[in-house]
Amino acid sequence: MRGMTRGGVVFALVVGTLACTLTSVAHAAEAPRGQQVATANACMGCHAVDRKLVGPSFQQIAAKYKGDAQAPARLARKVKDGGSGVWGMIPMPAHQSMSDADIRAVVDWVLAGAPSR
Repeated sequence: MRGMTRGGVVFALVVGTLACTLTSVAHAAEAPRGQQVATANACMGCHAVDRKLVGPSFQQIAAKYKGDAQAPARLARKVKDGGSGVWGMIPMPAHQSMSDADIRAVVDWVLAGAPSR
């Protein structure tokens, strides 16, 4: 940055920061809607895509319910109302404030194997 005026340095920093921010937003927009909703609603605090955390991984859930036509409705109800016993004794809290559309987006994404794209 030698030879740049102070204003030029500030401008370069602002432009660089803006470019990084726009890149981050673009990458977030590329993620499936279900993944975006799961991240925004703290689902990732207890679940990971490919490994057990507090609760089962999303891939474990997909494998357990593969081919079960009733799974989307059952899992949507479980997300909304919470519960325990299926994966152990640690309860999953209710998510009453999540919209049905957001819950369905997460459930559909999970049942698809939680793909990154």
